[in-house]
Amino acid sequence: MPMIDDLDLAKLDRRAPEDLARLADAAQRVGFLTVSNTGLTADRVRSVIETYRAFFHLPRADKRAVDMARTGANRGWGAPGSEQVDPDANPDYKGVFDCGYELPPGNPYQGRGLSVYAPNLWPAQPPEFRAVIQAYYADACAVAMRILRAIACALGQDANSFDRAFDTPMALLRGNYYPRRPDWAGAKDFGIAAHTDYGCLTLLATDGQPGLEVQMPGGEWQPVQADPGTFIINFGEMLEFWTAGRVKATMHRVRGGRDERISVPLFFNPSYDTNVAPPGSGRTISAGDHLTRRFQETYLHLKQNP
Repeated sequence: MPMIDDLDLAKLDRRAPEDLARLADAAQRVGFLTVSNTGLTADRVRSVIETYRAFFHLPRADKRAVDMARTGANRGWGAPGSEQVDPDANPDYKGVFDCGYELPPGNPYQGRGLSVYAPNLWPAQPPEFRAVIQAYYADACAVAMRILRAIACALGQDANSFDRAFDTPMALLRGNYYPRRPDWAGAKDFGIAAHTDYGCLTLLATDGQPGLEVQMPGGEWQPVQADPGTFIINFGEMLEFWTAGRVKATMHRVRGGRDERISVPLFFNPSYDTNVAPPGSGRTISAGDHLTRRFQETYLHLKQNP
């Protein structure tokens, strides 16, 4: 069975040829890998996960104070059943909390792309929530950028070839709360149904619980698990377009199991006006238009009120 490779980010930072070759192979052949030695420690990740857990365990009435369904965006809490990533499956039974890039005053994107540059909503409890999550957001974005620079080198490009496209990133940090799989769940019920990610690169931290499954090149579903401090990396539709298929966006899903599970993906996406069409194609694919359309297809409150 093909394996999902595990790479050391410090070695990728040094552009070790063997490690860059392994990265290029993982990106094109599987579209998933794990990476360690990022500078984000296991204790730091556990702190972030437990902060999300404290929020998700609040009474529903408290979470409703930051319910994204009351907005025209995807910031704040998303209740179970608020997303449907696969139209042939039932809405996903997980809960989420989303936050994203906050535009500085006077930024030219002000007033555009509401669903990708919306104001964040922050809960009152737990009291440390905003500080912990914002600090992790900044550091996780820096790690994601390091990985993208390594990918650029692995593809034979300049290390900084992606940098300018991320000056105003549509980067979304999410806490996913997967309860134990409900007794009522059937064949069309998932924590998150099979899908490819919409954007560029996903940096995923988990609490170590199993649940994630990746569709391998042969079509079989393979479990992928990582303890805090090791990150699961996968790539989205934008990067597949942008690299003319040299990086693969891969189907994955979470069915759910006997225990609750928390994962923390950072969806690292370029600025709204970035053209992510294949180089030399003569086409234009706006990153912001693509992401907005995919959000409207997924979040039920945006689907109903686009």
